[in-house]
Amino acid sequence: LVQNGKIVSIGKNLSAGNALVIDGTGKHLTAGIIDEHSHIAAASINEGGQSVTSEVRIADNLDPDDVDIYRQLAGGVTTSHILHGSANTIGGQTQLIKLRWGVNDEELKFKGADGFIKFALGENVKRTTSQNNNRFPDTRMGVEQVQMDAFTRAKDYENALKGPNAKNVRRDLELDALVEIMNKKRFITCHSYVQSEILETMKIAEQFGFTINTFTHILEGYKVADKMKAHGANASTFSDWWAYKMEVQDAIPYNAGIMNKVGLNVAINSDDGEMARRLNQEAAKIVKYSGISEEEAFKMVTLNPAKMLHIDNKVGSIKTGKDADLVLWSDNPLSIYAKAEKTLVDGIVYFDREKDAELRKQIAAERNRLIQKMLEEKKSGGPTGPATPSFRNVNTCMDNHNHGLLDIHTDETGIGAY
Repeated sequence: LVQNGKIVSIGKNLSAGNALVIDGTGKHLTAGIIDEHSHIAAASINEGGQSVTSEVRIADNLDPDDVDIYRQLAGGVTTSHILHGSANTIGGQTQLIKLRWGVNDEELKFKGADGFIKFALGENVKRTTSQNNNRFPDTRMGVEQVQMDAFTRAKDYENALKGPNAKNVRRDLELDALVEIMNKKRFITCHSYVQSEILETMKIAEQFGFTINTFTHILEGYKVADKMKAHGANASTFSDWWAYKMEVQDAIPYNAGIMNKVGLNVAINSDDGEMARRLNQEAAKIVKYSGISEEEAFKMVTLNPAKMLHIDNKVGSIKTGKDADLVLWSDNPLSIYAKAEKTLVDGIVYFDREKDAELRKQIAAERNRLIQKMLEEKKSGGPTGPATPSFRNVNTCMDNHNHGLLDIHTDETGIGAY
C-alpha cells in the first residue's frame, strides 16, 4: 500500500478506501533500480582545463529534458547518480537524481542526500589518448602527486581558517570541497582500473584521515579486494566489459562475484545511457559468472548501490516507510524477457507501458499528418529540400565538448572513451 509517496503497508488483503488497485498477478514487483554511475541529464560533463576542479557542480547544469530519463524509466531505473567526467584527478561534485520525467532541474534532485565528488585515475586523467596533452599530470606518478598536493593545500587552508587571521583568508571553493572530504562531509566515487593506483589512492586517503567511499569501474578489484575491505571502500563495477583500452586488459567477468565473496558491498553500474536501460540483465550476468543467488545479484542494482550512496534508509528495497520507488515487471527481472510494465517514483507512475503504446500511436499519426502536409505542399509547387538528420549529444566520461543548453553546435559528439 502506497500513500503520499511512501510504502505504508505490505501484506495481503490491504485496503485504503478509494486507492487505485493494480493487478500484479503472475508478475514481479521490485524496488526501483539505482544506477551508481551515470552521465545522463546533464548539459556538460567535464571541466578539463586543469586536473583539480572540485569547485564545479553537476547540480548547476542538469538537463531535465534529456529523453534518457524517460527511456531509463522504461528499464526500471528510478534513481541515478550523475557524475562529473573522468578527465580530472579530482573532478567536480556529483548530483543524485530521481527520474521524475517532466519536472524541472531542481525537482529532479534527490533531496537530503549526502554530497559526493568524482575522482579519477589512469589513462583518462593523464590523457593517454591525446597526442598533444599539455596538462599535468602526464604519468601515473603525476596523478598521485596531484592528489598529495591538493590535500596538502586543503589542510593548510583549513588550518588558516581556524587560525588568528581567519578573517583575512580568501574563500576558495575548490579547497572547500576538499576540506569537506577530510571532515567526512563529502564522499568520493573514484574512477579506477589498475591495482597499483587503487592502493596508492587508499594510502593517501588514510594519510589525510578519510576513506574512499566507492571505487567505480574497479576492474582489477579482484586483485585487491581484501585491501579494499580493510580500507572500508565499496565497489561499483561492470558485469563483463573488458579490453576496450590498455588498462582494462586484466579485467575478468568474475570480478563482481569475487569482490562480493570477499565481503565488499558490490554494485553493477552502467556509465552508459543505453546500458542503463538493461541493468536488470547486467545483474543477471553475475549469476552466470559467479554462481551467486538471484536475490544477491538483483541487490547489486538496488539495495547495494543504495547503501554506497547512503540512501538505503529511503530506497533500494520494498520496506514500510521507504519511498515508493517501485517496478512492476512482466517476468522475473533477471530474465531477458522481462519488461518493466509500470515504474513508480515516489508513488507516481512515471512510466506505463500501455500508456506508452498509446502515445506511440499518437506520434505515428502526427508524423503521418505532417508528411501528408509536406507532400501536398510539394504538389502545389512549394519549395523542397533534402532530408537532414537531427543529432543528440550523448555524454561520456571523457567528453570535453560543451553541451550547454544554449550551445548551437548540436552535431558534435563525444570522444567515446570510457
